[in-house]
Amino acid sequence: MSGVTQKLSGVPQLQESSIQRDERMRWFRDAKFGMFIHWGPCSVGQKEIGWGREGNRPWDINRLGPRQDDPEYDNYYKEFNPTQYDPDAWVKFAKSSGMKYMVLITKHHDGFSMFNTKLSTYNIMNTPYGKDIVRMFVEACRHHDMKCGLYYSTRDWYHPDYLVGDNRKYDQWYRNQVKELLTNYGKIDMMWFDHVGGRDWGRWKFDELFAMMYRLQPHLLVNNRAAKFCGPKSPEDRGPSSTDIVKMTEGDFYTPEGRIGSMDIEKDWESCIHVGKGWSYRGEDGFKGPEECIRMLVSCVTGGGNLLLNFGPRPDGTFASGEAAVARAAGEWLGRYGDAIYGTRGGPYRNGPWGGSCHKENRLFLFLYDWPSVGPLSFDPIPRRVLSARTLEGAPVTFNQDVHRLEVDVPLGDRVIPVTVIELTLDQAIEPGTTYGAARMINPTMTEYGHIISEHATLAMSSMSTHDCPEDHPCLFRGERSDRGYAIHTEPEERPWVVADLGEVKTVKAVAIENRACDQRSDGLVLSVSEDGTSWAEVWRAVVWEEKWHAVVTHFHAGIDVPGRRARYLRFELDGESPRPLILQRITAFGEE
Repeated sequence: MSGVTQKLSGVPQLQESSIQRDERMRWFRDAKFGMFIHWGPCSVGQKEIGWGREGNRPWDINRLGPRQDDPEYDNYYKEFNPTQYDPDAWVKFAKSSGMKYMVLITKHHDGFSMFNTKLSTYNIMNTPYGKDIVRMFVEACRHHDMKCGLYYSTRDWYHPDYLVGDNRKYDQWYRNQVKELLTNYGKIDMMWFDHVGGRDWGRWKFDELFAMMYRLQPHLLVNNRAAKFCGPKSPEDRGPSSTDIVKMTEGDFYTPEGRIGSMDIEKDWESCIHVGKGWSYRGEDGFKGPEECIRMLVSCVTGGGNLLLNFGPRPDGTFASGEAAVARAAGEWLGRYGDAIYGTRGGPYRNGPWGGSCHKENRLFLFLYDWPSVGPLSFDPIPRRVLSARTLEGAPVTFNQDVHRLEVDVPLGDRVIPVTVIELTLDQAIEPGTTYGAARMINPTMTEYGHIISEHATLAMSSMSTHDCPEDHPCLFRGERSDRGYAIHTEPEERPWVVADLGEVKTVKAVAIENRACDQRSDGLVLSVSEDGTSWAEVWRAVVWEEKWHAVVTHFHAGIDVPGRRARYLRFELDGESPRPLILQRITAFGEE
């Protein structure tokens, strides 16, 4: 361990103060919107990048054998000749769309390198095109003052040494490729990893990888996927790895994929979502609409994150018309509303069907999707005095504020699609990381059971599976649903349990639970409550959960009525001797403080 500690002692990310970290992360937090580019020889065959390769995939989807050739996919590179590739036009295209950073695929799971690597002949220099696409991309980003990120997959279904034996040859090989990227192309702002295969943490020398990266590029931002899916969740189960190594591999931000991340204003995150029907070029149809993409951006920003919107260029290096339409609409919308997006911080109101909020200096922005046909929206009170209110279109906004609520109203004729943006000027700024509640009238029948009292609950679990989603735990207790499909996932075991601690004894009037719709029905699920965490009283037991296992949005109708019960702790336990996991998507308690 001492050798490892010595290697890592000079890594600034492990020594930095909160102020230093805030400064290093500032550009990312301010940027909000970036372009992801999945591109390579796969576009020739209009197949999904990496996953379109039909040869055996070691470790993935239960394919544990050695790699196999895919004669068709593996030879697309011989036809790849993007004569219309213009990186300057790409960067201008991204900037006109309102994007502040770009991330380009350098090597995906298929093993093809889009750069002039000296470590493999399966690369861009051996195509008819024969020019270093990554170098041209990085230089264009620097020329146009665009933050530049490089994607690198540590999976490799083409490389003969991937997950072979102790993996030593491949581990050294891919780290040398990363070294090429961080040595030969000047300043890189971000490394965006996609995860390694296998579950054995000991196969990968993550300490050497991260120490090398930060030595070469001290200001580099790194995502959370370099080691995310490798090995168990608990640091103590990772053998000789130190706490510092585990902390470092968590990276600087986490990356919900293909979905909008759950609201999290404490940790940095970025949703990556493709515009088309796949990550890479799959033809000229199947694109998301501009309004959908704008709402995705708003949901990410108000939730405290960024949106990395993916584009898949054609084989010739141009963009499909559906992608261009989305980019053009995003640029036009941000031209009008960008001041409410860039440089803001998410919250203080929790996202919901109504929309979301963000703030900057002494301004609070409300992004409104859905509200009653007439009448105002009512929000939980805010400990700041509202001085004025307007839409960013310039229309007047009526507001009413007292100690119980904040109400805002915009005439029907001044509400716009896809989102109405209201700017409230306050007498003082909102501190980042602050929450004030939510719009209270979206689910008005919630008043039947009182307010949500589980908002600040903490969680204990009998075990934590590798499938668990700790980044989604905060949404569990706020009446929000984990977009991933579940947030709690224990190991398969006898009588798995989770305990929600409300923080203090409260009057609980109802408890609502929800799981994703799947074949794992939890008959025998038991709810017990306790004031002290020692003496427990069973209050409900599921014999057959049936359709209520997957509740509708008005989730309390699928809940468990516990009228007037005083409790601090709520324990959910699966009864029975057969090992099985406890999986839950949402837990919400209603009642009185």
